[in-house]
Amino acid sequence: MTSMHFDNLYTHDFARIAVGMPLCRVADPAFNGEQTQALFAEAAAAGAALVAFPELGLSAYTCDDLFHQRALQEGCEAALAGLLKASQTLPTMAIVGIPLLVEHRLFNCAVVLQRGRILGVVPKTYLPNYGEFYEARQFGSGEEALGVSSVSLLGQQVPFGSRQIFAADDLPLLRVHVEICEDVWTPIPPSSFAALAGATVLVNLSASNVVVGKAGYRRQLVSQQSARCLAAYVYSSAGPGESTTDLAWDGQALVCENGELLAESARFQRRSQLITADVDLERLAHERTRQTSFGQSVRLHAAAVKEFRQVGFELKLDRSGPLALQRRVERFPYVPTDRSRRDERCEEVYNIQVQGLVQRLASSGIQKLVVGISGGLDSTHALLVAARAMDQLGLPRANILGFTMPGYATSTRTRDQALRLMRAVGCTAAEIDIRPSCEQMLRDLGHPFVDGKPQYDITFENVQAGERTSHLFRLANFHHGLVLGTGDLSELALGWCTYGVGDHMSHYNVNASVPKTLIQYLVRWVAETQQLGGVDSQVLIDVLETEISPELVPGSMQSTEASIGPYALQDFNLFYTLRHGYAPRKIAFLQRHAWEGEQALTEIKRVLRVFVQRFFKGSQFKRSCVPNAPKVGSGGSLSPRGDWRAPSDSENAVWLADLDRIPD
Repeated sequence: MTSMHFDNLYTHDFARIAVGMPLCRVADPAFNGEQTQALFAEAAAAGAALVAFPELGLSAYTCDDLFHQRALQEGCEAALAGLLKASQTLPTMAIVGIPLLVEHRLFNCAVVLQRGRILGVVPKTYLPNYGEFYEARQFGSGEEALGVSSVSLLGQQVPFGSRQIFAADDLPLLRVHVEICEDVWTPIPPSSFAALAGATVLVNLSASNVVVGKAGYRRQLVSQQSARCLAAYVYSSAGPGESTTDLAWDGQALVCENGELLAESARFQRRSQLITADVDLERLAHERTRQTSFGQSVRLHAAAVKEFRQVGFELKLDRSGPLALQRRVERFPYVPTDRSRRDERCEEVYNIQVQGLVQRLASSGIQKLVVGISGGLDSTHALLVAARAMDQLGLPRANILGFTMPGYATSTRTRDQALRLMRAVGCTAAEIDIRPSCEQMLRDLGHPFVDGKPQYDITFENVQAGERTSHLFRLANFHHGLVLGTGDLSELALGWCTYGVGDHMSHYNVNASVPKTLIQYLVRWVAETQQLGGVDSQVLIDVLETEISPELVPGSMQSTEASIGPYALQDFNLFYTLRHGYAPRKIAFLQRHAWEGEQALTEIKRVLRVFVQRFFKGSQFKRSCVPNAPKVGSGGSLSPRGDWRAPSDSENAVWLADLDRIPD
């Protein structure tokens, strides 16, 4: 195998998939073969591993009784021979549709060919014979080819049957299954069993005439099949040139991955088209590993799964040079780019947080909340959630006891924001200066600070965090309240919280599965949509514009992101580590693509190293005892009772080793 370039998508277990919709002529195989061959070459030039063409594309789907004419059958085989010859110099697998005579029966088939070899022939299983379809008049179902496991085609003895999986030996996660049109419209498509047998890319050669509303239904059908099967689903369709005697054709082609639409053709085009999409094979494999119900389905349908046979081949793609990813990768995976979807996400997350807190208060019988308000982002959002929870419970917002607790390095700005915020929300507001109690603790410790020596070490910082937490818990005891936690998912991931105190501990935390990048949008959304009625939104905007800082060391502007890296990058690292289990090299590849040159690979690697060091070693013991908190998104949480169970004393050597393989 050739060396693998870091900037080549195949190095990171992506596969470029193409769908061709050639201009066709009814019953003109030579013309159709030429059009198909041109798109085949175009797909190969684009670096595609696979290209799929329409059902019966070499003859055209609308030949009706012409399919029984020997001249048409032989013309189709001649066109196939031309494609087979062309494939000798192309690494790309091509899947073309053809009528094929087998044991005196005519079958609607897909022929899979690659590098001069016919890998297999797949007959259509389900023949529509209702409405405008009369396929049973011309064709037999593949299930009727009893005892036929191979056919002779163009001088090659070729596997025949619907239960075949074409496996790329040099791209192990690429496992291809083929079905034809109606097969996917049935209650249990053949591709469902193929997925259980290991197929990761499910291909459908289709014709599918168009009527009003059908395009949307196809889109849903293909998307849902890819989601149910945890697979990529590739759908081709007949288009320009098919007979319009009684039907019309729109040429809709689709590529979906695990429920997500990656590519779609333009419909009603009077020309040939080729679409491509880069499928993340590792994502699919990881989802199958993670979702235990997939494995259970394999066991329950073992008899059907065992009927599949694998046909091996080698793509021999050149991976020694760059091949850029042609796929949108969001910079902020927790935050939708589209404004309407982002607002919808914010509304749902906010309501999940509120519902979780409402239930906790209702079940405990507690009617008061104690919240530490720093004037920063996390405590601001926790207070906004608390206010809505009180509204839903029919309790006064005065039942929220907000305390701002300035210390040695609290800025005038954040103190002012904390007081303004509490006034705006209408909670009970108070201020407690923690410096006297901190000095007593430092004196008890024998810390040099009490003797006028400015030793601003971790003990000095944690004493302040501890005193704030101690006050909050005792205030909750005194007022019969519940301490509301404010720490977010990003901080938990990086261990950026003081163990047992500070933003690590509370009675209930509404932010624990919400990343920092999303909280920023949540606060802005609350401000813009006036979720809390007449609350002064300017104070929320001021909070958003405040530098993120622990404010624990006097005389210095402590920047959290200067210490642990930008949250924009760290949340990206967290998402792909937690949700997809990717190794550092793939995360760096995706992150560089997402930022399109705005982030140098050296900086991405530096920040990723901070993440690997903090996430995989030294922080898990904090996550192993976090308070209860609602999970808000499919991106995962770090609760030891939910998405993430890990030993507190594991090593990070394998992640660091992979990180070191990223070029500088």
